[in-house]
Amino acid sequence: MKYLAIAAFIAILGSLGAALVFMMRGGQPGADDAPEGLPRKNHMARALAFRVGFSILLFVVVLISYLMGWIQPTGLPLQR
Repeated sequence: MKYLAIAAFIAILGSLGAALVFMMRGGQPGADDAPEGLPRKNHMARALAFRVGFSILLFVVVLISYLMGWIQPTGLPLQR
């Protein structure tokens, strides 16, 4: 479970970094993969959508793992 969470966090940070790169490029003509000088469209929005998707997937996996008993909460007990 630890490795799955670490991989999900790396995917979240990677897609956030990709969105930053696309934002800084600004979709200017002459980018790496742009055919015939056409600007790249919606790459930043797609990268941010993947980040949101990875975050939701991580939350659902942790929730299901808790409900199935695969992980247990640790921490301080609730006392006053």
